[in-house]
Amino acid sequence: MTSGRGVLIEEREHLKVAESCLAQMREDADRIADYGVDALASETLGKLRAERLAALAADPDAPAFFGRTDRDNESFHIGRRHVRDTAGDPVVIDWRAPISRAFYRATPVDRMGVRLRRRFGFSRGVLSSYEDERLDLGEDLGLASNLLREEIERPRVGPMRDIVATIQPDQDELVRADLDTSLCIQGAPGTGKTAVGLHRAAYLLYTYPERLRRSGVLVVGPNDAFLHYIAQVLPALGEGGIRQTTVEELVGHVPVSASESSAVAVLKGDARMADVLRRAVLAQVVKPTGDVLAIVATKRYRVPEHRLRRYVDDARRSLGPDLRWSVARERLRAQIAEDVRRQREDAGGAPSDAETARVARSKAVRDFVDAVWPVLDARALLARLFTDADFLRRCASDLTDVERAGLLRPGVRTHRQMKWSAADAVLIDELVGIIDGAELFVHVVADEAQDLSAMQCRALGRRCRLGSVTILGDLAQATTPWAPGSWRETLRHLGQPRAAIRPLTTGYRVPGEVLEVANRLLPTIAPDVPPASSVRAGHDALRGAARAQLLSTVLELLRIEGSIGVIVADHRASVTLDEIVRGGIDAGGPDSDRRVSVVPASAAKGLEFDSVVLVEPADIVAAEPDRLAGLRRLYVVLTRAVSRLVIVRDEPLPPELTAA
Repeated sequence: MTSGRGVLIEEREHLKVAESCLAQMREDADRIADYGVDALASETLGKLRAERLAALAADPDAPAFFGRTDRDNESFHIGRRHVRDTAGDPVVIDWRAPISRAFYRATPVDRMGVRLRRRFGFSRGVLSSYEDERLDLGEDLGLASNLLREEIERPRVGPMRDIVATIQPDQDELVRADLDTSLCIQGAPGTGKTAVGLHRAAYLLYTYPERLRRSGVLVVGPNDAFLHYIAQVLPALGEGGIRQTTVEELVGHVPVSASESSAVAVLKGDARMADVLRRAVLAQVVKPTGDVLAIVATKRYRVPEHRLRRYVDDARRSLGPDLRWSVARERLRAQIAEDVRRQREDAGGAPSDAETARVARSKAVRDFVDAVWPVLDARALLARLFTDADFLRRCASDLTDVERAGLLRPGVRTHRQMKWSAADAVLIDELVGIIDGAELFVHVVADEAQDLSAMQCRALGRRCRLGSVTILGDLAQATTPWAPGSWRETLRHLGQPRAAIRPLTTGYRVPGEVLEVANRLLPTIAPDVPPASSVRAGHDALRGAARAQLLSTVLELLRIEGSIGVIVADHRASVTLDEIVRGGIDAGGPDSDRRVSVVPASAAKGLEFDSVVLVEPADIVAAEPDRLAGLRRLYVVLTRAVSRLVIVRDEPLPPELTAA
């Protein structure tokens, strides 16, 4: 067998070959010619060329491969994307390819044809080490692998990185679930649920390119800071064209400038509001009170009132998930025109399709449909619901008098005078969905989904009515008053009641010492959620300091490699940032790429930092509307640390945290 030094020389040579082939693939893509057939062809070719170049773009921090599997007669290097030589033979196999599955899942008991698994270590882009597991001899290092642990614990600054080199078997099983499978992943802090969701999106795009590139993948995160954090994961895996957004942006039909009480926001997020809005739409149907007289050439054809009523009743009954108000309007016009066609045929005529279409567009038919099935504006309809007490009472009979009173906006006359809240925007999206439908996606990934209201879930669900979802979250981290509190409830509102709920409880990112402290809150905030465990302990992972030592603590952490998050109660964020900057430290907010980020507690969800400085936990608890919400917020911020957590405080810790 080749010696260790010889192996490094051979693998470095292969790395050079792979990098050269990747550069050649990029040059070939850059030389794709446009022969100028027509403008549309040129535009399409230009788009494909740009996508291909983006997919092949070299990442200086990502080597061409990170692993290798040896079988009896062949070996495969595994990397982030497929690399081939000029003859078309594979030099590196994409991590998503079926043959790569064994790299993540093979064991001595089930070798999946693999004799040897090799992992590589890199230092500043240079292949510096390797680690072999002879599965045929019973070797399986698992998480005892030094290279695996080093990669998991490697410090980071800036956006989230991919985890293709460290995916574990339980994660890989979820990542490679097929497109028709909907999953809900209940993941404790540090279990990699966000990475699993993003890597599943990349896997699905690779495995089902035709189905997904036509209708796309939607990735929904809790806030802009989170989207900034995950923004580079999919491009780094060679996947672009995926829409990444927040719920607020997705339903952004109106500017949000109004605030409201928590009780009203909870009511507007309640699933009962869907029935209220549907009744408000159906209330716009007017019973026909006369005939329609259609004139074709010199002849008159009368569609009697009793048949018109039947057509309108049919349209009203047909409104559902697969038919929209605006589509029903067009069908109603077509139905009246078809009635005229039958009359002409009964009289011995042979009307053409074009003549029938002209009848549907005629003034008499248009005027009738506008009268009984009018064009609707979602904003105007919601404004009427909130300003007309009688109309609200008719549409919301199952709400209490107190609830209806909370929805009314006295003094507002038209939708142009209305100031909309974030919860209103979700209701308007529901109305837009009923009236005109929504953009559809084949797959939706929603992170931090435990915080979604029933109406927000419906907003996501109608965008993948015929597709599948990957729902990610942790019930223990629910911090909104409108959260359903149950994955089954969330999935029902999403229209995915049969989705499988899969737990991830093994933490790879958060040190065990930190999880042990955070787990003390679970009996209070989420008694049904099992405590998380960690596969690793940190070095100096948990300690405390006085509030006056904030600056010295941050300066001390700056001497250690990696990112630093200073997490504070929301109302103290700007003051704390000023304090740190005045102390001579280059710091920014949660969406900056500086080493030191000052993060309001409400924006910390989904983020990770090598070191976290948690300032006055009692303040974070007290800043929330109630103690339960405050303790859940504290649970979130406690678990943002990848390597170490320093609690800086003068106030006593919450008693739930100090209980043994």
